[in-house]
Amino acid sequence: MSIAGDAGVSGKGLLVKADRIASTFDDELRASLANFSRPLKLVGILSTSSTPSKSYAEFTRKQCLILGVEFELRKTGAALSSELGEGDGVEDAIIDANEDTSVDGIMVYYPIFGVQQDHYLQQVVSPLKDVEGLHVKFHYNLYHNIRFIEPKSLFTSTPTNVNLPPVHGDEPPLGCVKSILPCTPLAIVKCLEYVGVYNKILQYGDRAYGKMITVINRSEVVGRPLAALLANDGAHVFSVDIDSIQEYTKRPLRQSQETELRFHPRHVVHTCNKTLQECLAISDVVVTAVPNPDYKVNTEWLKPGCVCLNVSSEKNFDKDVRDKASLYIPAVGKVTILMLLRNLVRLRLYAEMINETSRGIQN
Repeated sequence: MSIAGDAGVSGKGLLVKADRIASTFDDELRASLANFSRPLKLVGILSTSSTPSKSYAEFTRKQCLILGVEFELRKTGAALSSELGEGDGVEDAIIDANEDTSVDGIMVYYPIFGVQQDHYLQQVVSPLKDVEGLHVKFHYNLYHNIRFIEPKSLFTSTPTNVNLPPVHGDEPPLGCVKSILPCTPLAIVKCLEYVGVYNKILQYGDRAYGKMITVINRSEVVGRPLAALLANDGAHVFSVDIDSIQEYTKRPLRQSQETELRFHPRHVVHTCNKTLQECLAISDVVVTAVPNPDYKVNTEWLKPGCVCLNVSSEKNFDKDVRDKASLYIPAVGKVTILMLLRNLVRLRLYAEMINETSRGIQN
């Protein structure tokens, strides 16, 4: 494995850039996109005057252009006119894109209104076009460690793992597909796989076993689903928020009489009495996603040789982080876009599977 980084300074950890990690998915994506009879179309919906949102939309457009994906930015609200409010018309724009048969995927640039109303908008996006993986269907699967689904289950209220054939390894059972994962948490996992945090020798679904990981910020978009995803992959995760710390693990937290129980089917959340300093001192990996320029992880608290990954647009680590960290990944945006486009490909395939099944029933 070749890692691009700045290792020229003796005693410093490697600086690992996201573009090198993202490039490992280029060939896979290009090959998948070439199998379709027409270019796939992604619609971005921008309804805010926020500079980061506008920058993200432009970055998405550039990546789509490079890979041959058609990208259309639909502006509403304050993004369309200074005379309109933030978010004006955004729900109608989502519904229009849902009903537009030429559109294969939809992404909405958040935040717009705030956590609760934005969460509602995430449920308005059709699960068959939700490239960000924010629909409750996908979050339910993630939290319950349901990795494979029947595409038609996206339109029912039935739990998606009912009556599925047995699962062996990482290949979906016949007639099933992989569930969509939120693109940012998935990008973080791919970064950790790339730098060797995941052990490929171990069984699929348990390749992060033995790793202690701290995730700082428990947002519903990144922090909490990431902690669950890592714990479902076998890691012991400390989920840190402003007022509490929780432990996520699928293994029994303490020795019990359930000696035959190696691990639970999915992670279990426990209260935690440790301080952040105590968590960091034993963590092999530290992931931060705090949208505050003043927040910094104390380098002195880090475990020597740990892997540090910054997700926020702000730098949550001090400049001396590589004095303690063996690897530092300062951003994941480029990998996130590649995961988003990979979700786009998969959702298009799922839609085709549903259409083929419907035609078979009609015939």
